[in-house]
Amino acid sequence: MARILLIEDSPTDTAVLTRLLEKHGHQVLASGSAEDGIEVCKRELPDLVLMDVVLPGMNGFQATRALSREPTTKSIPVLIVSTKGMETDRAWGLRQGAKDYIVKPPSEDALIARIDQLLGNA
Repeated sequence: MARILLIEDSPTDTAVLTRLLEKHGHQVLASGSAEDGIEVCKRELPDLVLMDVVLPGMNGFQATRALSREPTTKSIPVLIVSTKGMETDRAWGLRQGAKDYIVKPPSEDALIARIDQLLGNA
């Protein structure tokens, strides 16, 4: 079981992803904005961050870069989960420090497999 921080502004996506993650035994912390998510990440030090890209204020790319440069959070893997499915978006997300990038809506199997891989459970 892992503690996963979900940074997502859509209540529907938050509910769906939370249910899916909890079904697989994970504990979910949720945040509706990048700025709040960064603070929660620094305070709670989760095992993994699931990051949306399109967020109010700071976007998910900026938040990923901030977390990957912050000494206390740089070792926490970030998995971007976004509707932005262009290869340039994926490449940019990885350049900002994300460990992986998956397009919404992810299949349950694909998402859990990526999470397990990033947590070293694969």
